Amino acid sequence: MITIDYTRLNISPGDRILDMGCGPGRHVCGACANYEAAVFGADLNFNDLVQAKTNIFLHEAYGGKLRGKWGLSAADITALPFADNAFDHVICSEVMEHIPDDQKAAEELVRVLKPGGTLTVSVPRFFPEKICWKLSSTYSNTEGGHVRIYKKEKIIAIFKDRGLTKRSSHYAHSIHAPYWWIRCLVGPENNTALPVALYHRLLTWDIMKKPKLTRTIDSVLNPVLGKSLVLYFRK
Repeated sequence: MITIDYTRLNISPGDRILDMGCGPGRHVCGACANYEAAVFGADLNFNDLVQAKTNIFLHEAYGGKLRGKWGLSAADITALPFADNAFDHVICSEVMEHIPDDQKAAEELVRVLKPGGTLTVSVPRFFPEKICWKLSSTYSNTEGGHVRIYKKEKIIAIFKDRGLTKRSSHYAHSIHAPYWWIRCLVGPENNTALPVALYHRLLTWDIMKKPKLTRTIDSVLNPVLGKSLVLYFRK
């Protein structure tokens, strides 16, 4: 499930890309599949890095040609093990809402980005996320879960205050918002409830097959119901 729009980054051959908080490697695979770049996935969770490596190999095994080079690294977003100005592009998707010290995290993301480079940040959108918090106290109280809800102006200000310029924004994953509301109603840890299981099958089918119908519905509903806010900055 790709959240960001790579075409907004103006990626050139040989560019260095950091996906901070890469999880199981969705944006690493997406960047490597489409660009002759050096893509580095970093995450604090070692098990996610293992899964990311597996997913990258599976991508190739199922016929997905990777044009770019890739690497994976264990890293803390508040103390990144990379030099200043090391990357042409930095991606941080669905991470900032998990970090207690988001100010330090923002400083580090900006530090490792080259002047003229792009930073792409996505966070849960305020309205759909607020509903999740209202429906379930467990949703926001699990270890490693979401510690805050960002309003658009707040997350933009964090990076503008560090010298970045906002270039554009959009919303994504509108058809995923009701899935999380249903999960919160039945209990976020309950993956087997029939409504959850059926909706999950729908989302998996949509991600794998990318049918025109659901792509159209998602696109039409994103401005109103999109679960993720995606922001593009330049240093």
